[in-house]
Amino acid sequence: MALLLNNPDERFYVRELATLLRKNPSGVKRELDNLEKMGVLTGTRVANLKYFQANKLSPLFSELKSLIAKSLGAPGALKTLIKPSGIKTAFIYGPYAENEESDTVNLFIAGDSSSILAGIKDIEEKFGKKIVVVSMEESEFKQKRESGDADLEKLLSGNRIVLMGKL
Repeated sequence: MALLLNNPDERFYVRELATLLRKNPSGVKRELDNLEKMGVLTGTRVANLKYFQANKLSPLFSELKSLIAKSLGAPGALKTLIKPSGIKTAFIYGPYAENEESDTVNLFIAGDSSSILAGIKDIEEKFGKKIVVVSMEESEFKQKRESGDADLEKLLSGNRIVLMGKL
């Protein structure tokens, strides 16, 4: 449900969701049908495929989305924000990633972060944490990684919470 509610403009068919979630398609179909009956999702048949999408007009939509955001915490909210932006590499590092009590979340992004800056302000307010963004172009990130840049290696050597990509 989090996948659908956090991406309300995207539609998914049953097998696609089952593959993404690594679940049995028949169980996924049953739950999707139940959520459709409750009005949380809408189903659209195209040829022989039935696509499901979050129903933004449902009175439960904003409440469920908020509940999911709270349960996933700041990392889940950041991932939800970053995913549709096209950023391929993003992770949280520093004290927050080390499970230390911190009022600051350090976020590293390889790519153009300008599209998510407004959303970051919302997440800061929602979770009461200051988010410090370190951003560099993806090509620069790859070049520094291949050349063994000391600062980047130090950043990558600590604990981190990967939001997008593989490190």
